[in-house]
Amino acid sequence: MTHSRHGGEFAVDVPALARVEGEGGLRVEVRDGAVTDVALRIFEPPRFFEGFLRGRRFEEVPDITARICGICPVAYQMSACAAIEDAFGVAVDERVGALRRLLYCGEWIQSHALHVYLLHAPDFFGCADAVELAQLDRAAVTRGLELKRVGNLLMEAVGGRSIHPVNVRVGGFYKAPRREDLRALLEPLRQALGASLATAEWVASFDYPDVDGDYHFVALRPDGTYPIDSGPVASSHGLETTPAGFAELVVEEHVERSTALHARLAGRDTYLTGPLARYALNSAKLPELAREAAAAAGLGPVCTNPFQSIAVRAVELVFACHEAIRIIESYEPPEPPASAVSPVAGSGAGATEAPRGLLLHRYGFDADGLVREARIVPPTSQNQLTIEDDLRRVVTSYVDAGLDELTARCEQAVRNHDPCISCAAHFLDVDVERS
Repeated sequence: MTHSRHGGEFAVDVPALARVEGEGGLRVEVRDGAVTDVALRIFEPPRFFEGFLRGRRFEEVPDITARICGICPVAYQMSACAAIEDAFGVAVDERVGALRRLLYCGEWIQSHALHVYLLHAPDFFGCADAVELAQLDRAAVTRGLELKRVGNLLMEAVGGRSIHPVNVRVGGFYKAPRREDLRALLEPLRQALGASLATAEWVASFDYPDVDGDYHFVALRPDGTYPIDSGPVASSHGLETTPAGFAELVVEEHVERSTALHARLAGRDTYLTGPLARYALNSAKLPELAREAAAAAGLGPVCTNPFQSIAVRAVELVFACHEAIRIIESYEPPEPPASAVSPVAGSGAGATEAPRGLLLHRYGFDADGLVREARIVPPTSQNQLTIEDDLRRVVTSYVDAGLDELTARCEQAVRNHDPCISCAAHFLDVDVERS
């Protein structure tokens, strides 16, 4: 085996990625220095959530869909509630809305901390995993774990537990937390805010590959605030529509290499959701502290280097901690904790911002509130084709590099977008075949 890259054919092949939500591998084929084929292969057996939601009552949907992901259950609950409330014409109290946003902040904090410190940062130090990174910088990994712990505490306080929260219902919550219970989290959150600022400073020192993507960004873009739980869907190419309108535009296709559907806009355009998209469309709406952290991390108002997504996530950590503190300081328990919900025949759509990107739900109901149709479009399905585009760019940029460096860059090109928690953590060895 030689590291020569002058002519000939070779393939970068990851045959299997163990224990992931969306198990898969990747293959990149190169001929005479040019990328000829890229495939992000997802081969997890279908889980049929949309199928077995049919016939269930609307009250069950948030808890069932939360089981789709153990890292982002709140995202599934919030998008489900938004879609059901849209179908039934339910308006929630603004205090319920604030409490939902607070719960979502907890999920962003724990998920972003997990990705930044345990999954992505080891790439920049040449480490195999976070255990090896801790041997180089124990204080950094400890900081990341503490950030995750605070996010979990927030999810427990509002949602009842940190994994698959049990306090969420259509219309609001089963029980509103007491003011004093939430205020007890202010000091841990202030410490977490300091840790998130240190995180942004830490990642600013990383050596980022010089790779830029030509992205069609799609994210929520609400008026006056950074997106988490609501807002119209917008894009960097001029799109602005409702979640229901977006559901009509997103066309999913099944391809042989993947059991996950691939999404395109109007059946044509690939696009990217997630931190880079949220930031590009909403960076001016960040609080001043987060904007300052972004500038200190070397970010302009738009970031198109996928490897710098870790810096954008660090800025979103600053935002989520700051937002959680703001909400708790002005918190008034909603009374009642949930709006009344009466089912009607019809359909509705809801979209929120999971840590990894836009999550769309659409449901149709009969007059008894039974699900007659269900559609769930997760961020990974929307981002797969763009991740493949990134792999093309990265291999083209590093086609003359050594085997080890090319392998590392291909793995990191997928991890940049955090398509699923275990996928990012458990890339297997890459085989390179040459002829």
